[in-house]
Amino acid sequence: DTFYITKEILMRTQTSPMQARTLEKHDFSQGPLKMISPGVVYRRDTDDPTHSHQFHQVEGLVIDKHVTMADLKGTLQVLAHELFGDKFDVRLRPSYFPFTEPSVEADITCFNCGGKGCKVCKNTGWIEVL
Repeated sequence: DTFYITKEILMRTQTSPMQARTLEKHDFSQGPLKMISPGVVYRRDTDDPTHSHQFHQVEGLVIDKHVTMADLKGTLQVLAHELFGDKFDVRLRPSYFPFTEPSVEADITCFNCGGKGCKVCKNTGWIEVL
């Protein structure tokens, strides 16, 4: 499900390698790790109102004591408001990903209908953003 330029070169499919590189370099004796890794990524996908073969991915990693899901939700609310505006609500939905635990997906209020339900949001009032 990737775009290969040649047999050896492919378009970036995710920003996750930055987390591993940062973990290898971080000196935890200097304090907790807090990082963000934004970037453009490419995946084979059928373009529709909520999917594209090219999109921006933002990954974050925090390693510290007493970090909770409330911290994650607050961070995602600030990010969503900065990217999309204050008029959007954010919700977290439990989900399963084999490489993270606990795992959630995040949605924002549909930009097209304001949460009432339409074709763009499949009548849910929400658009998945991560």
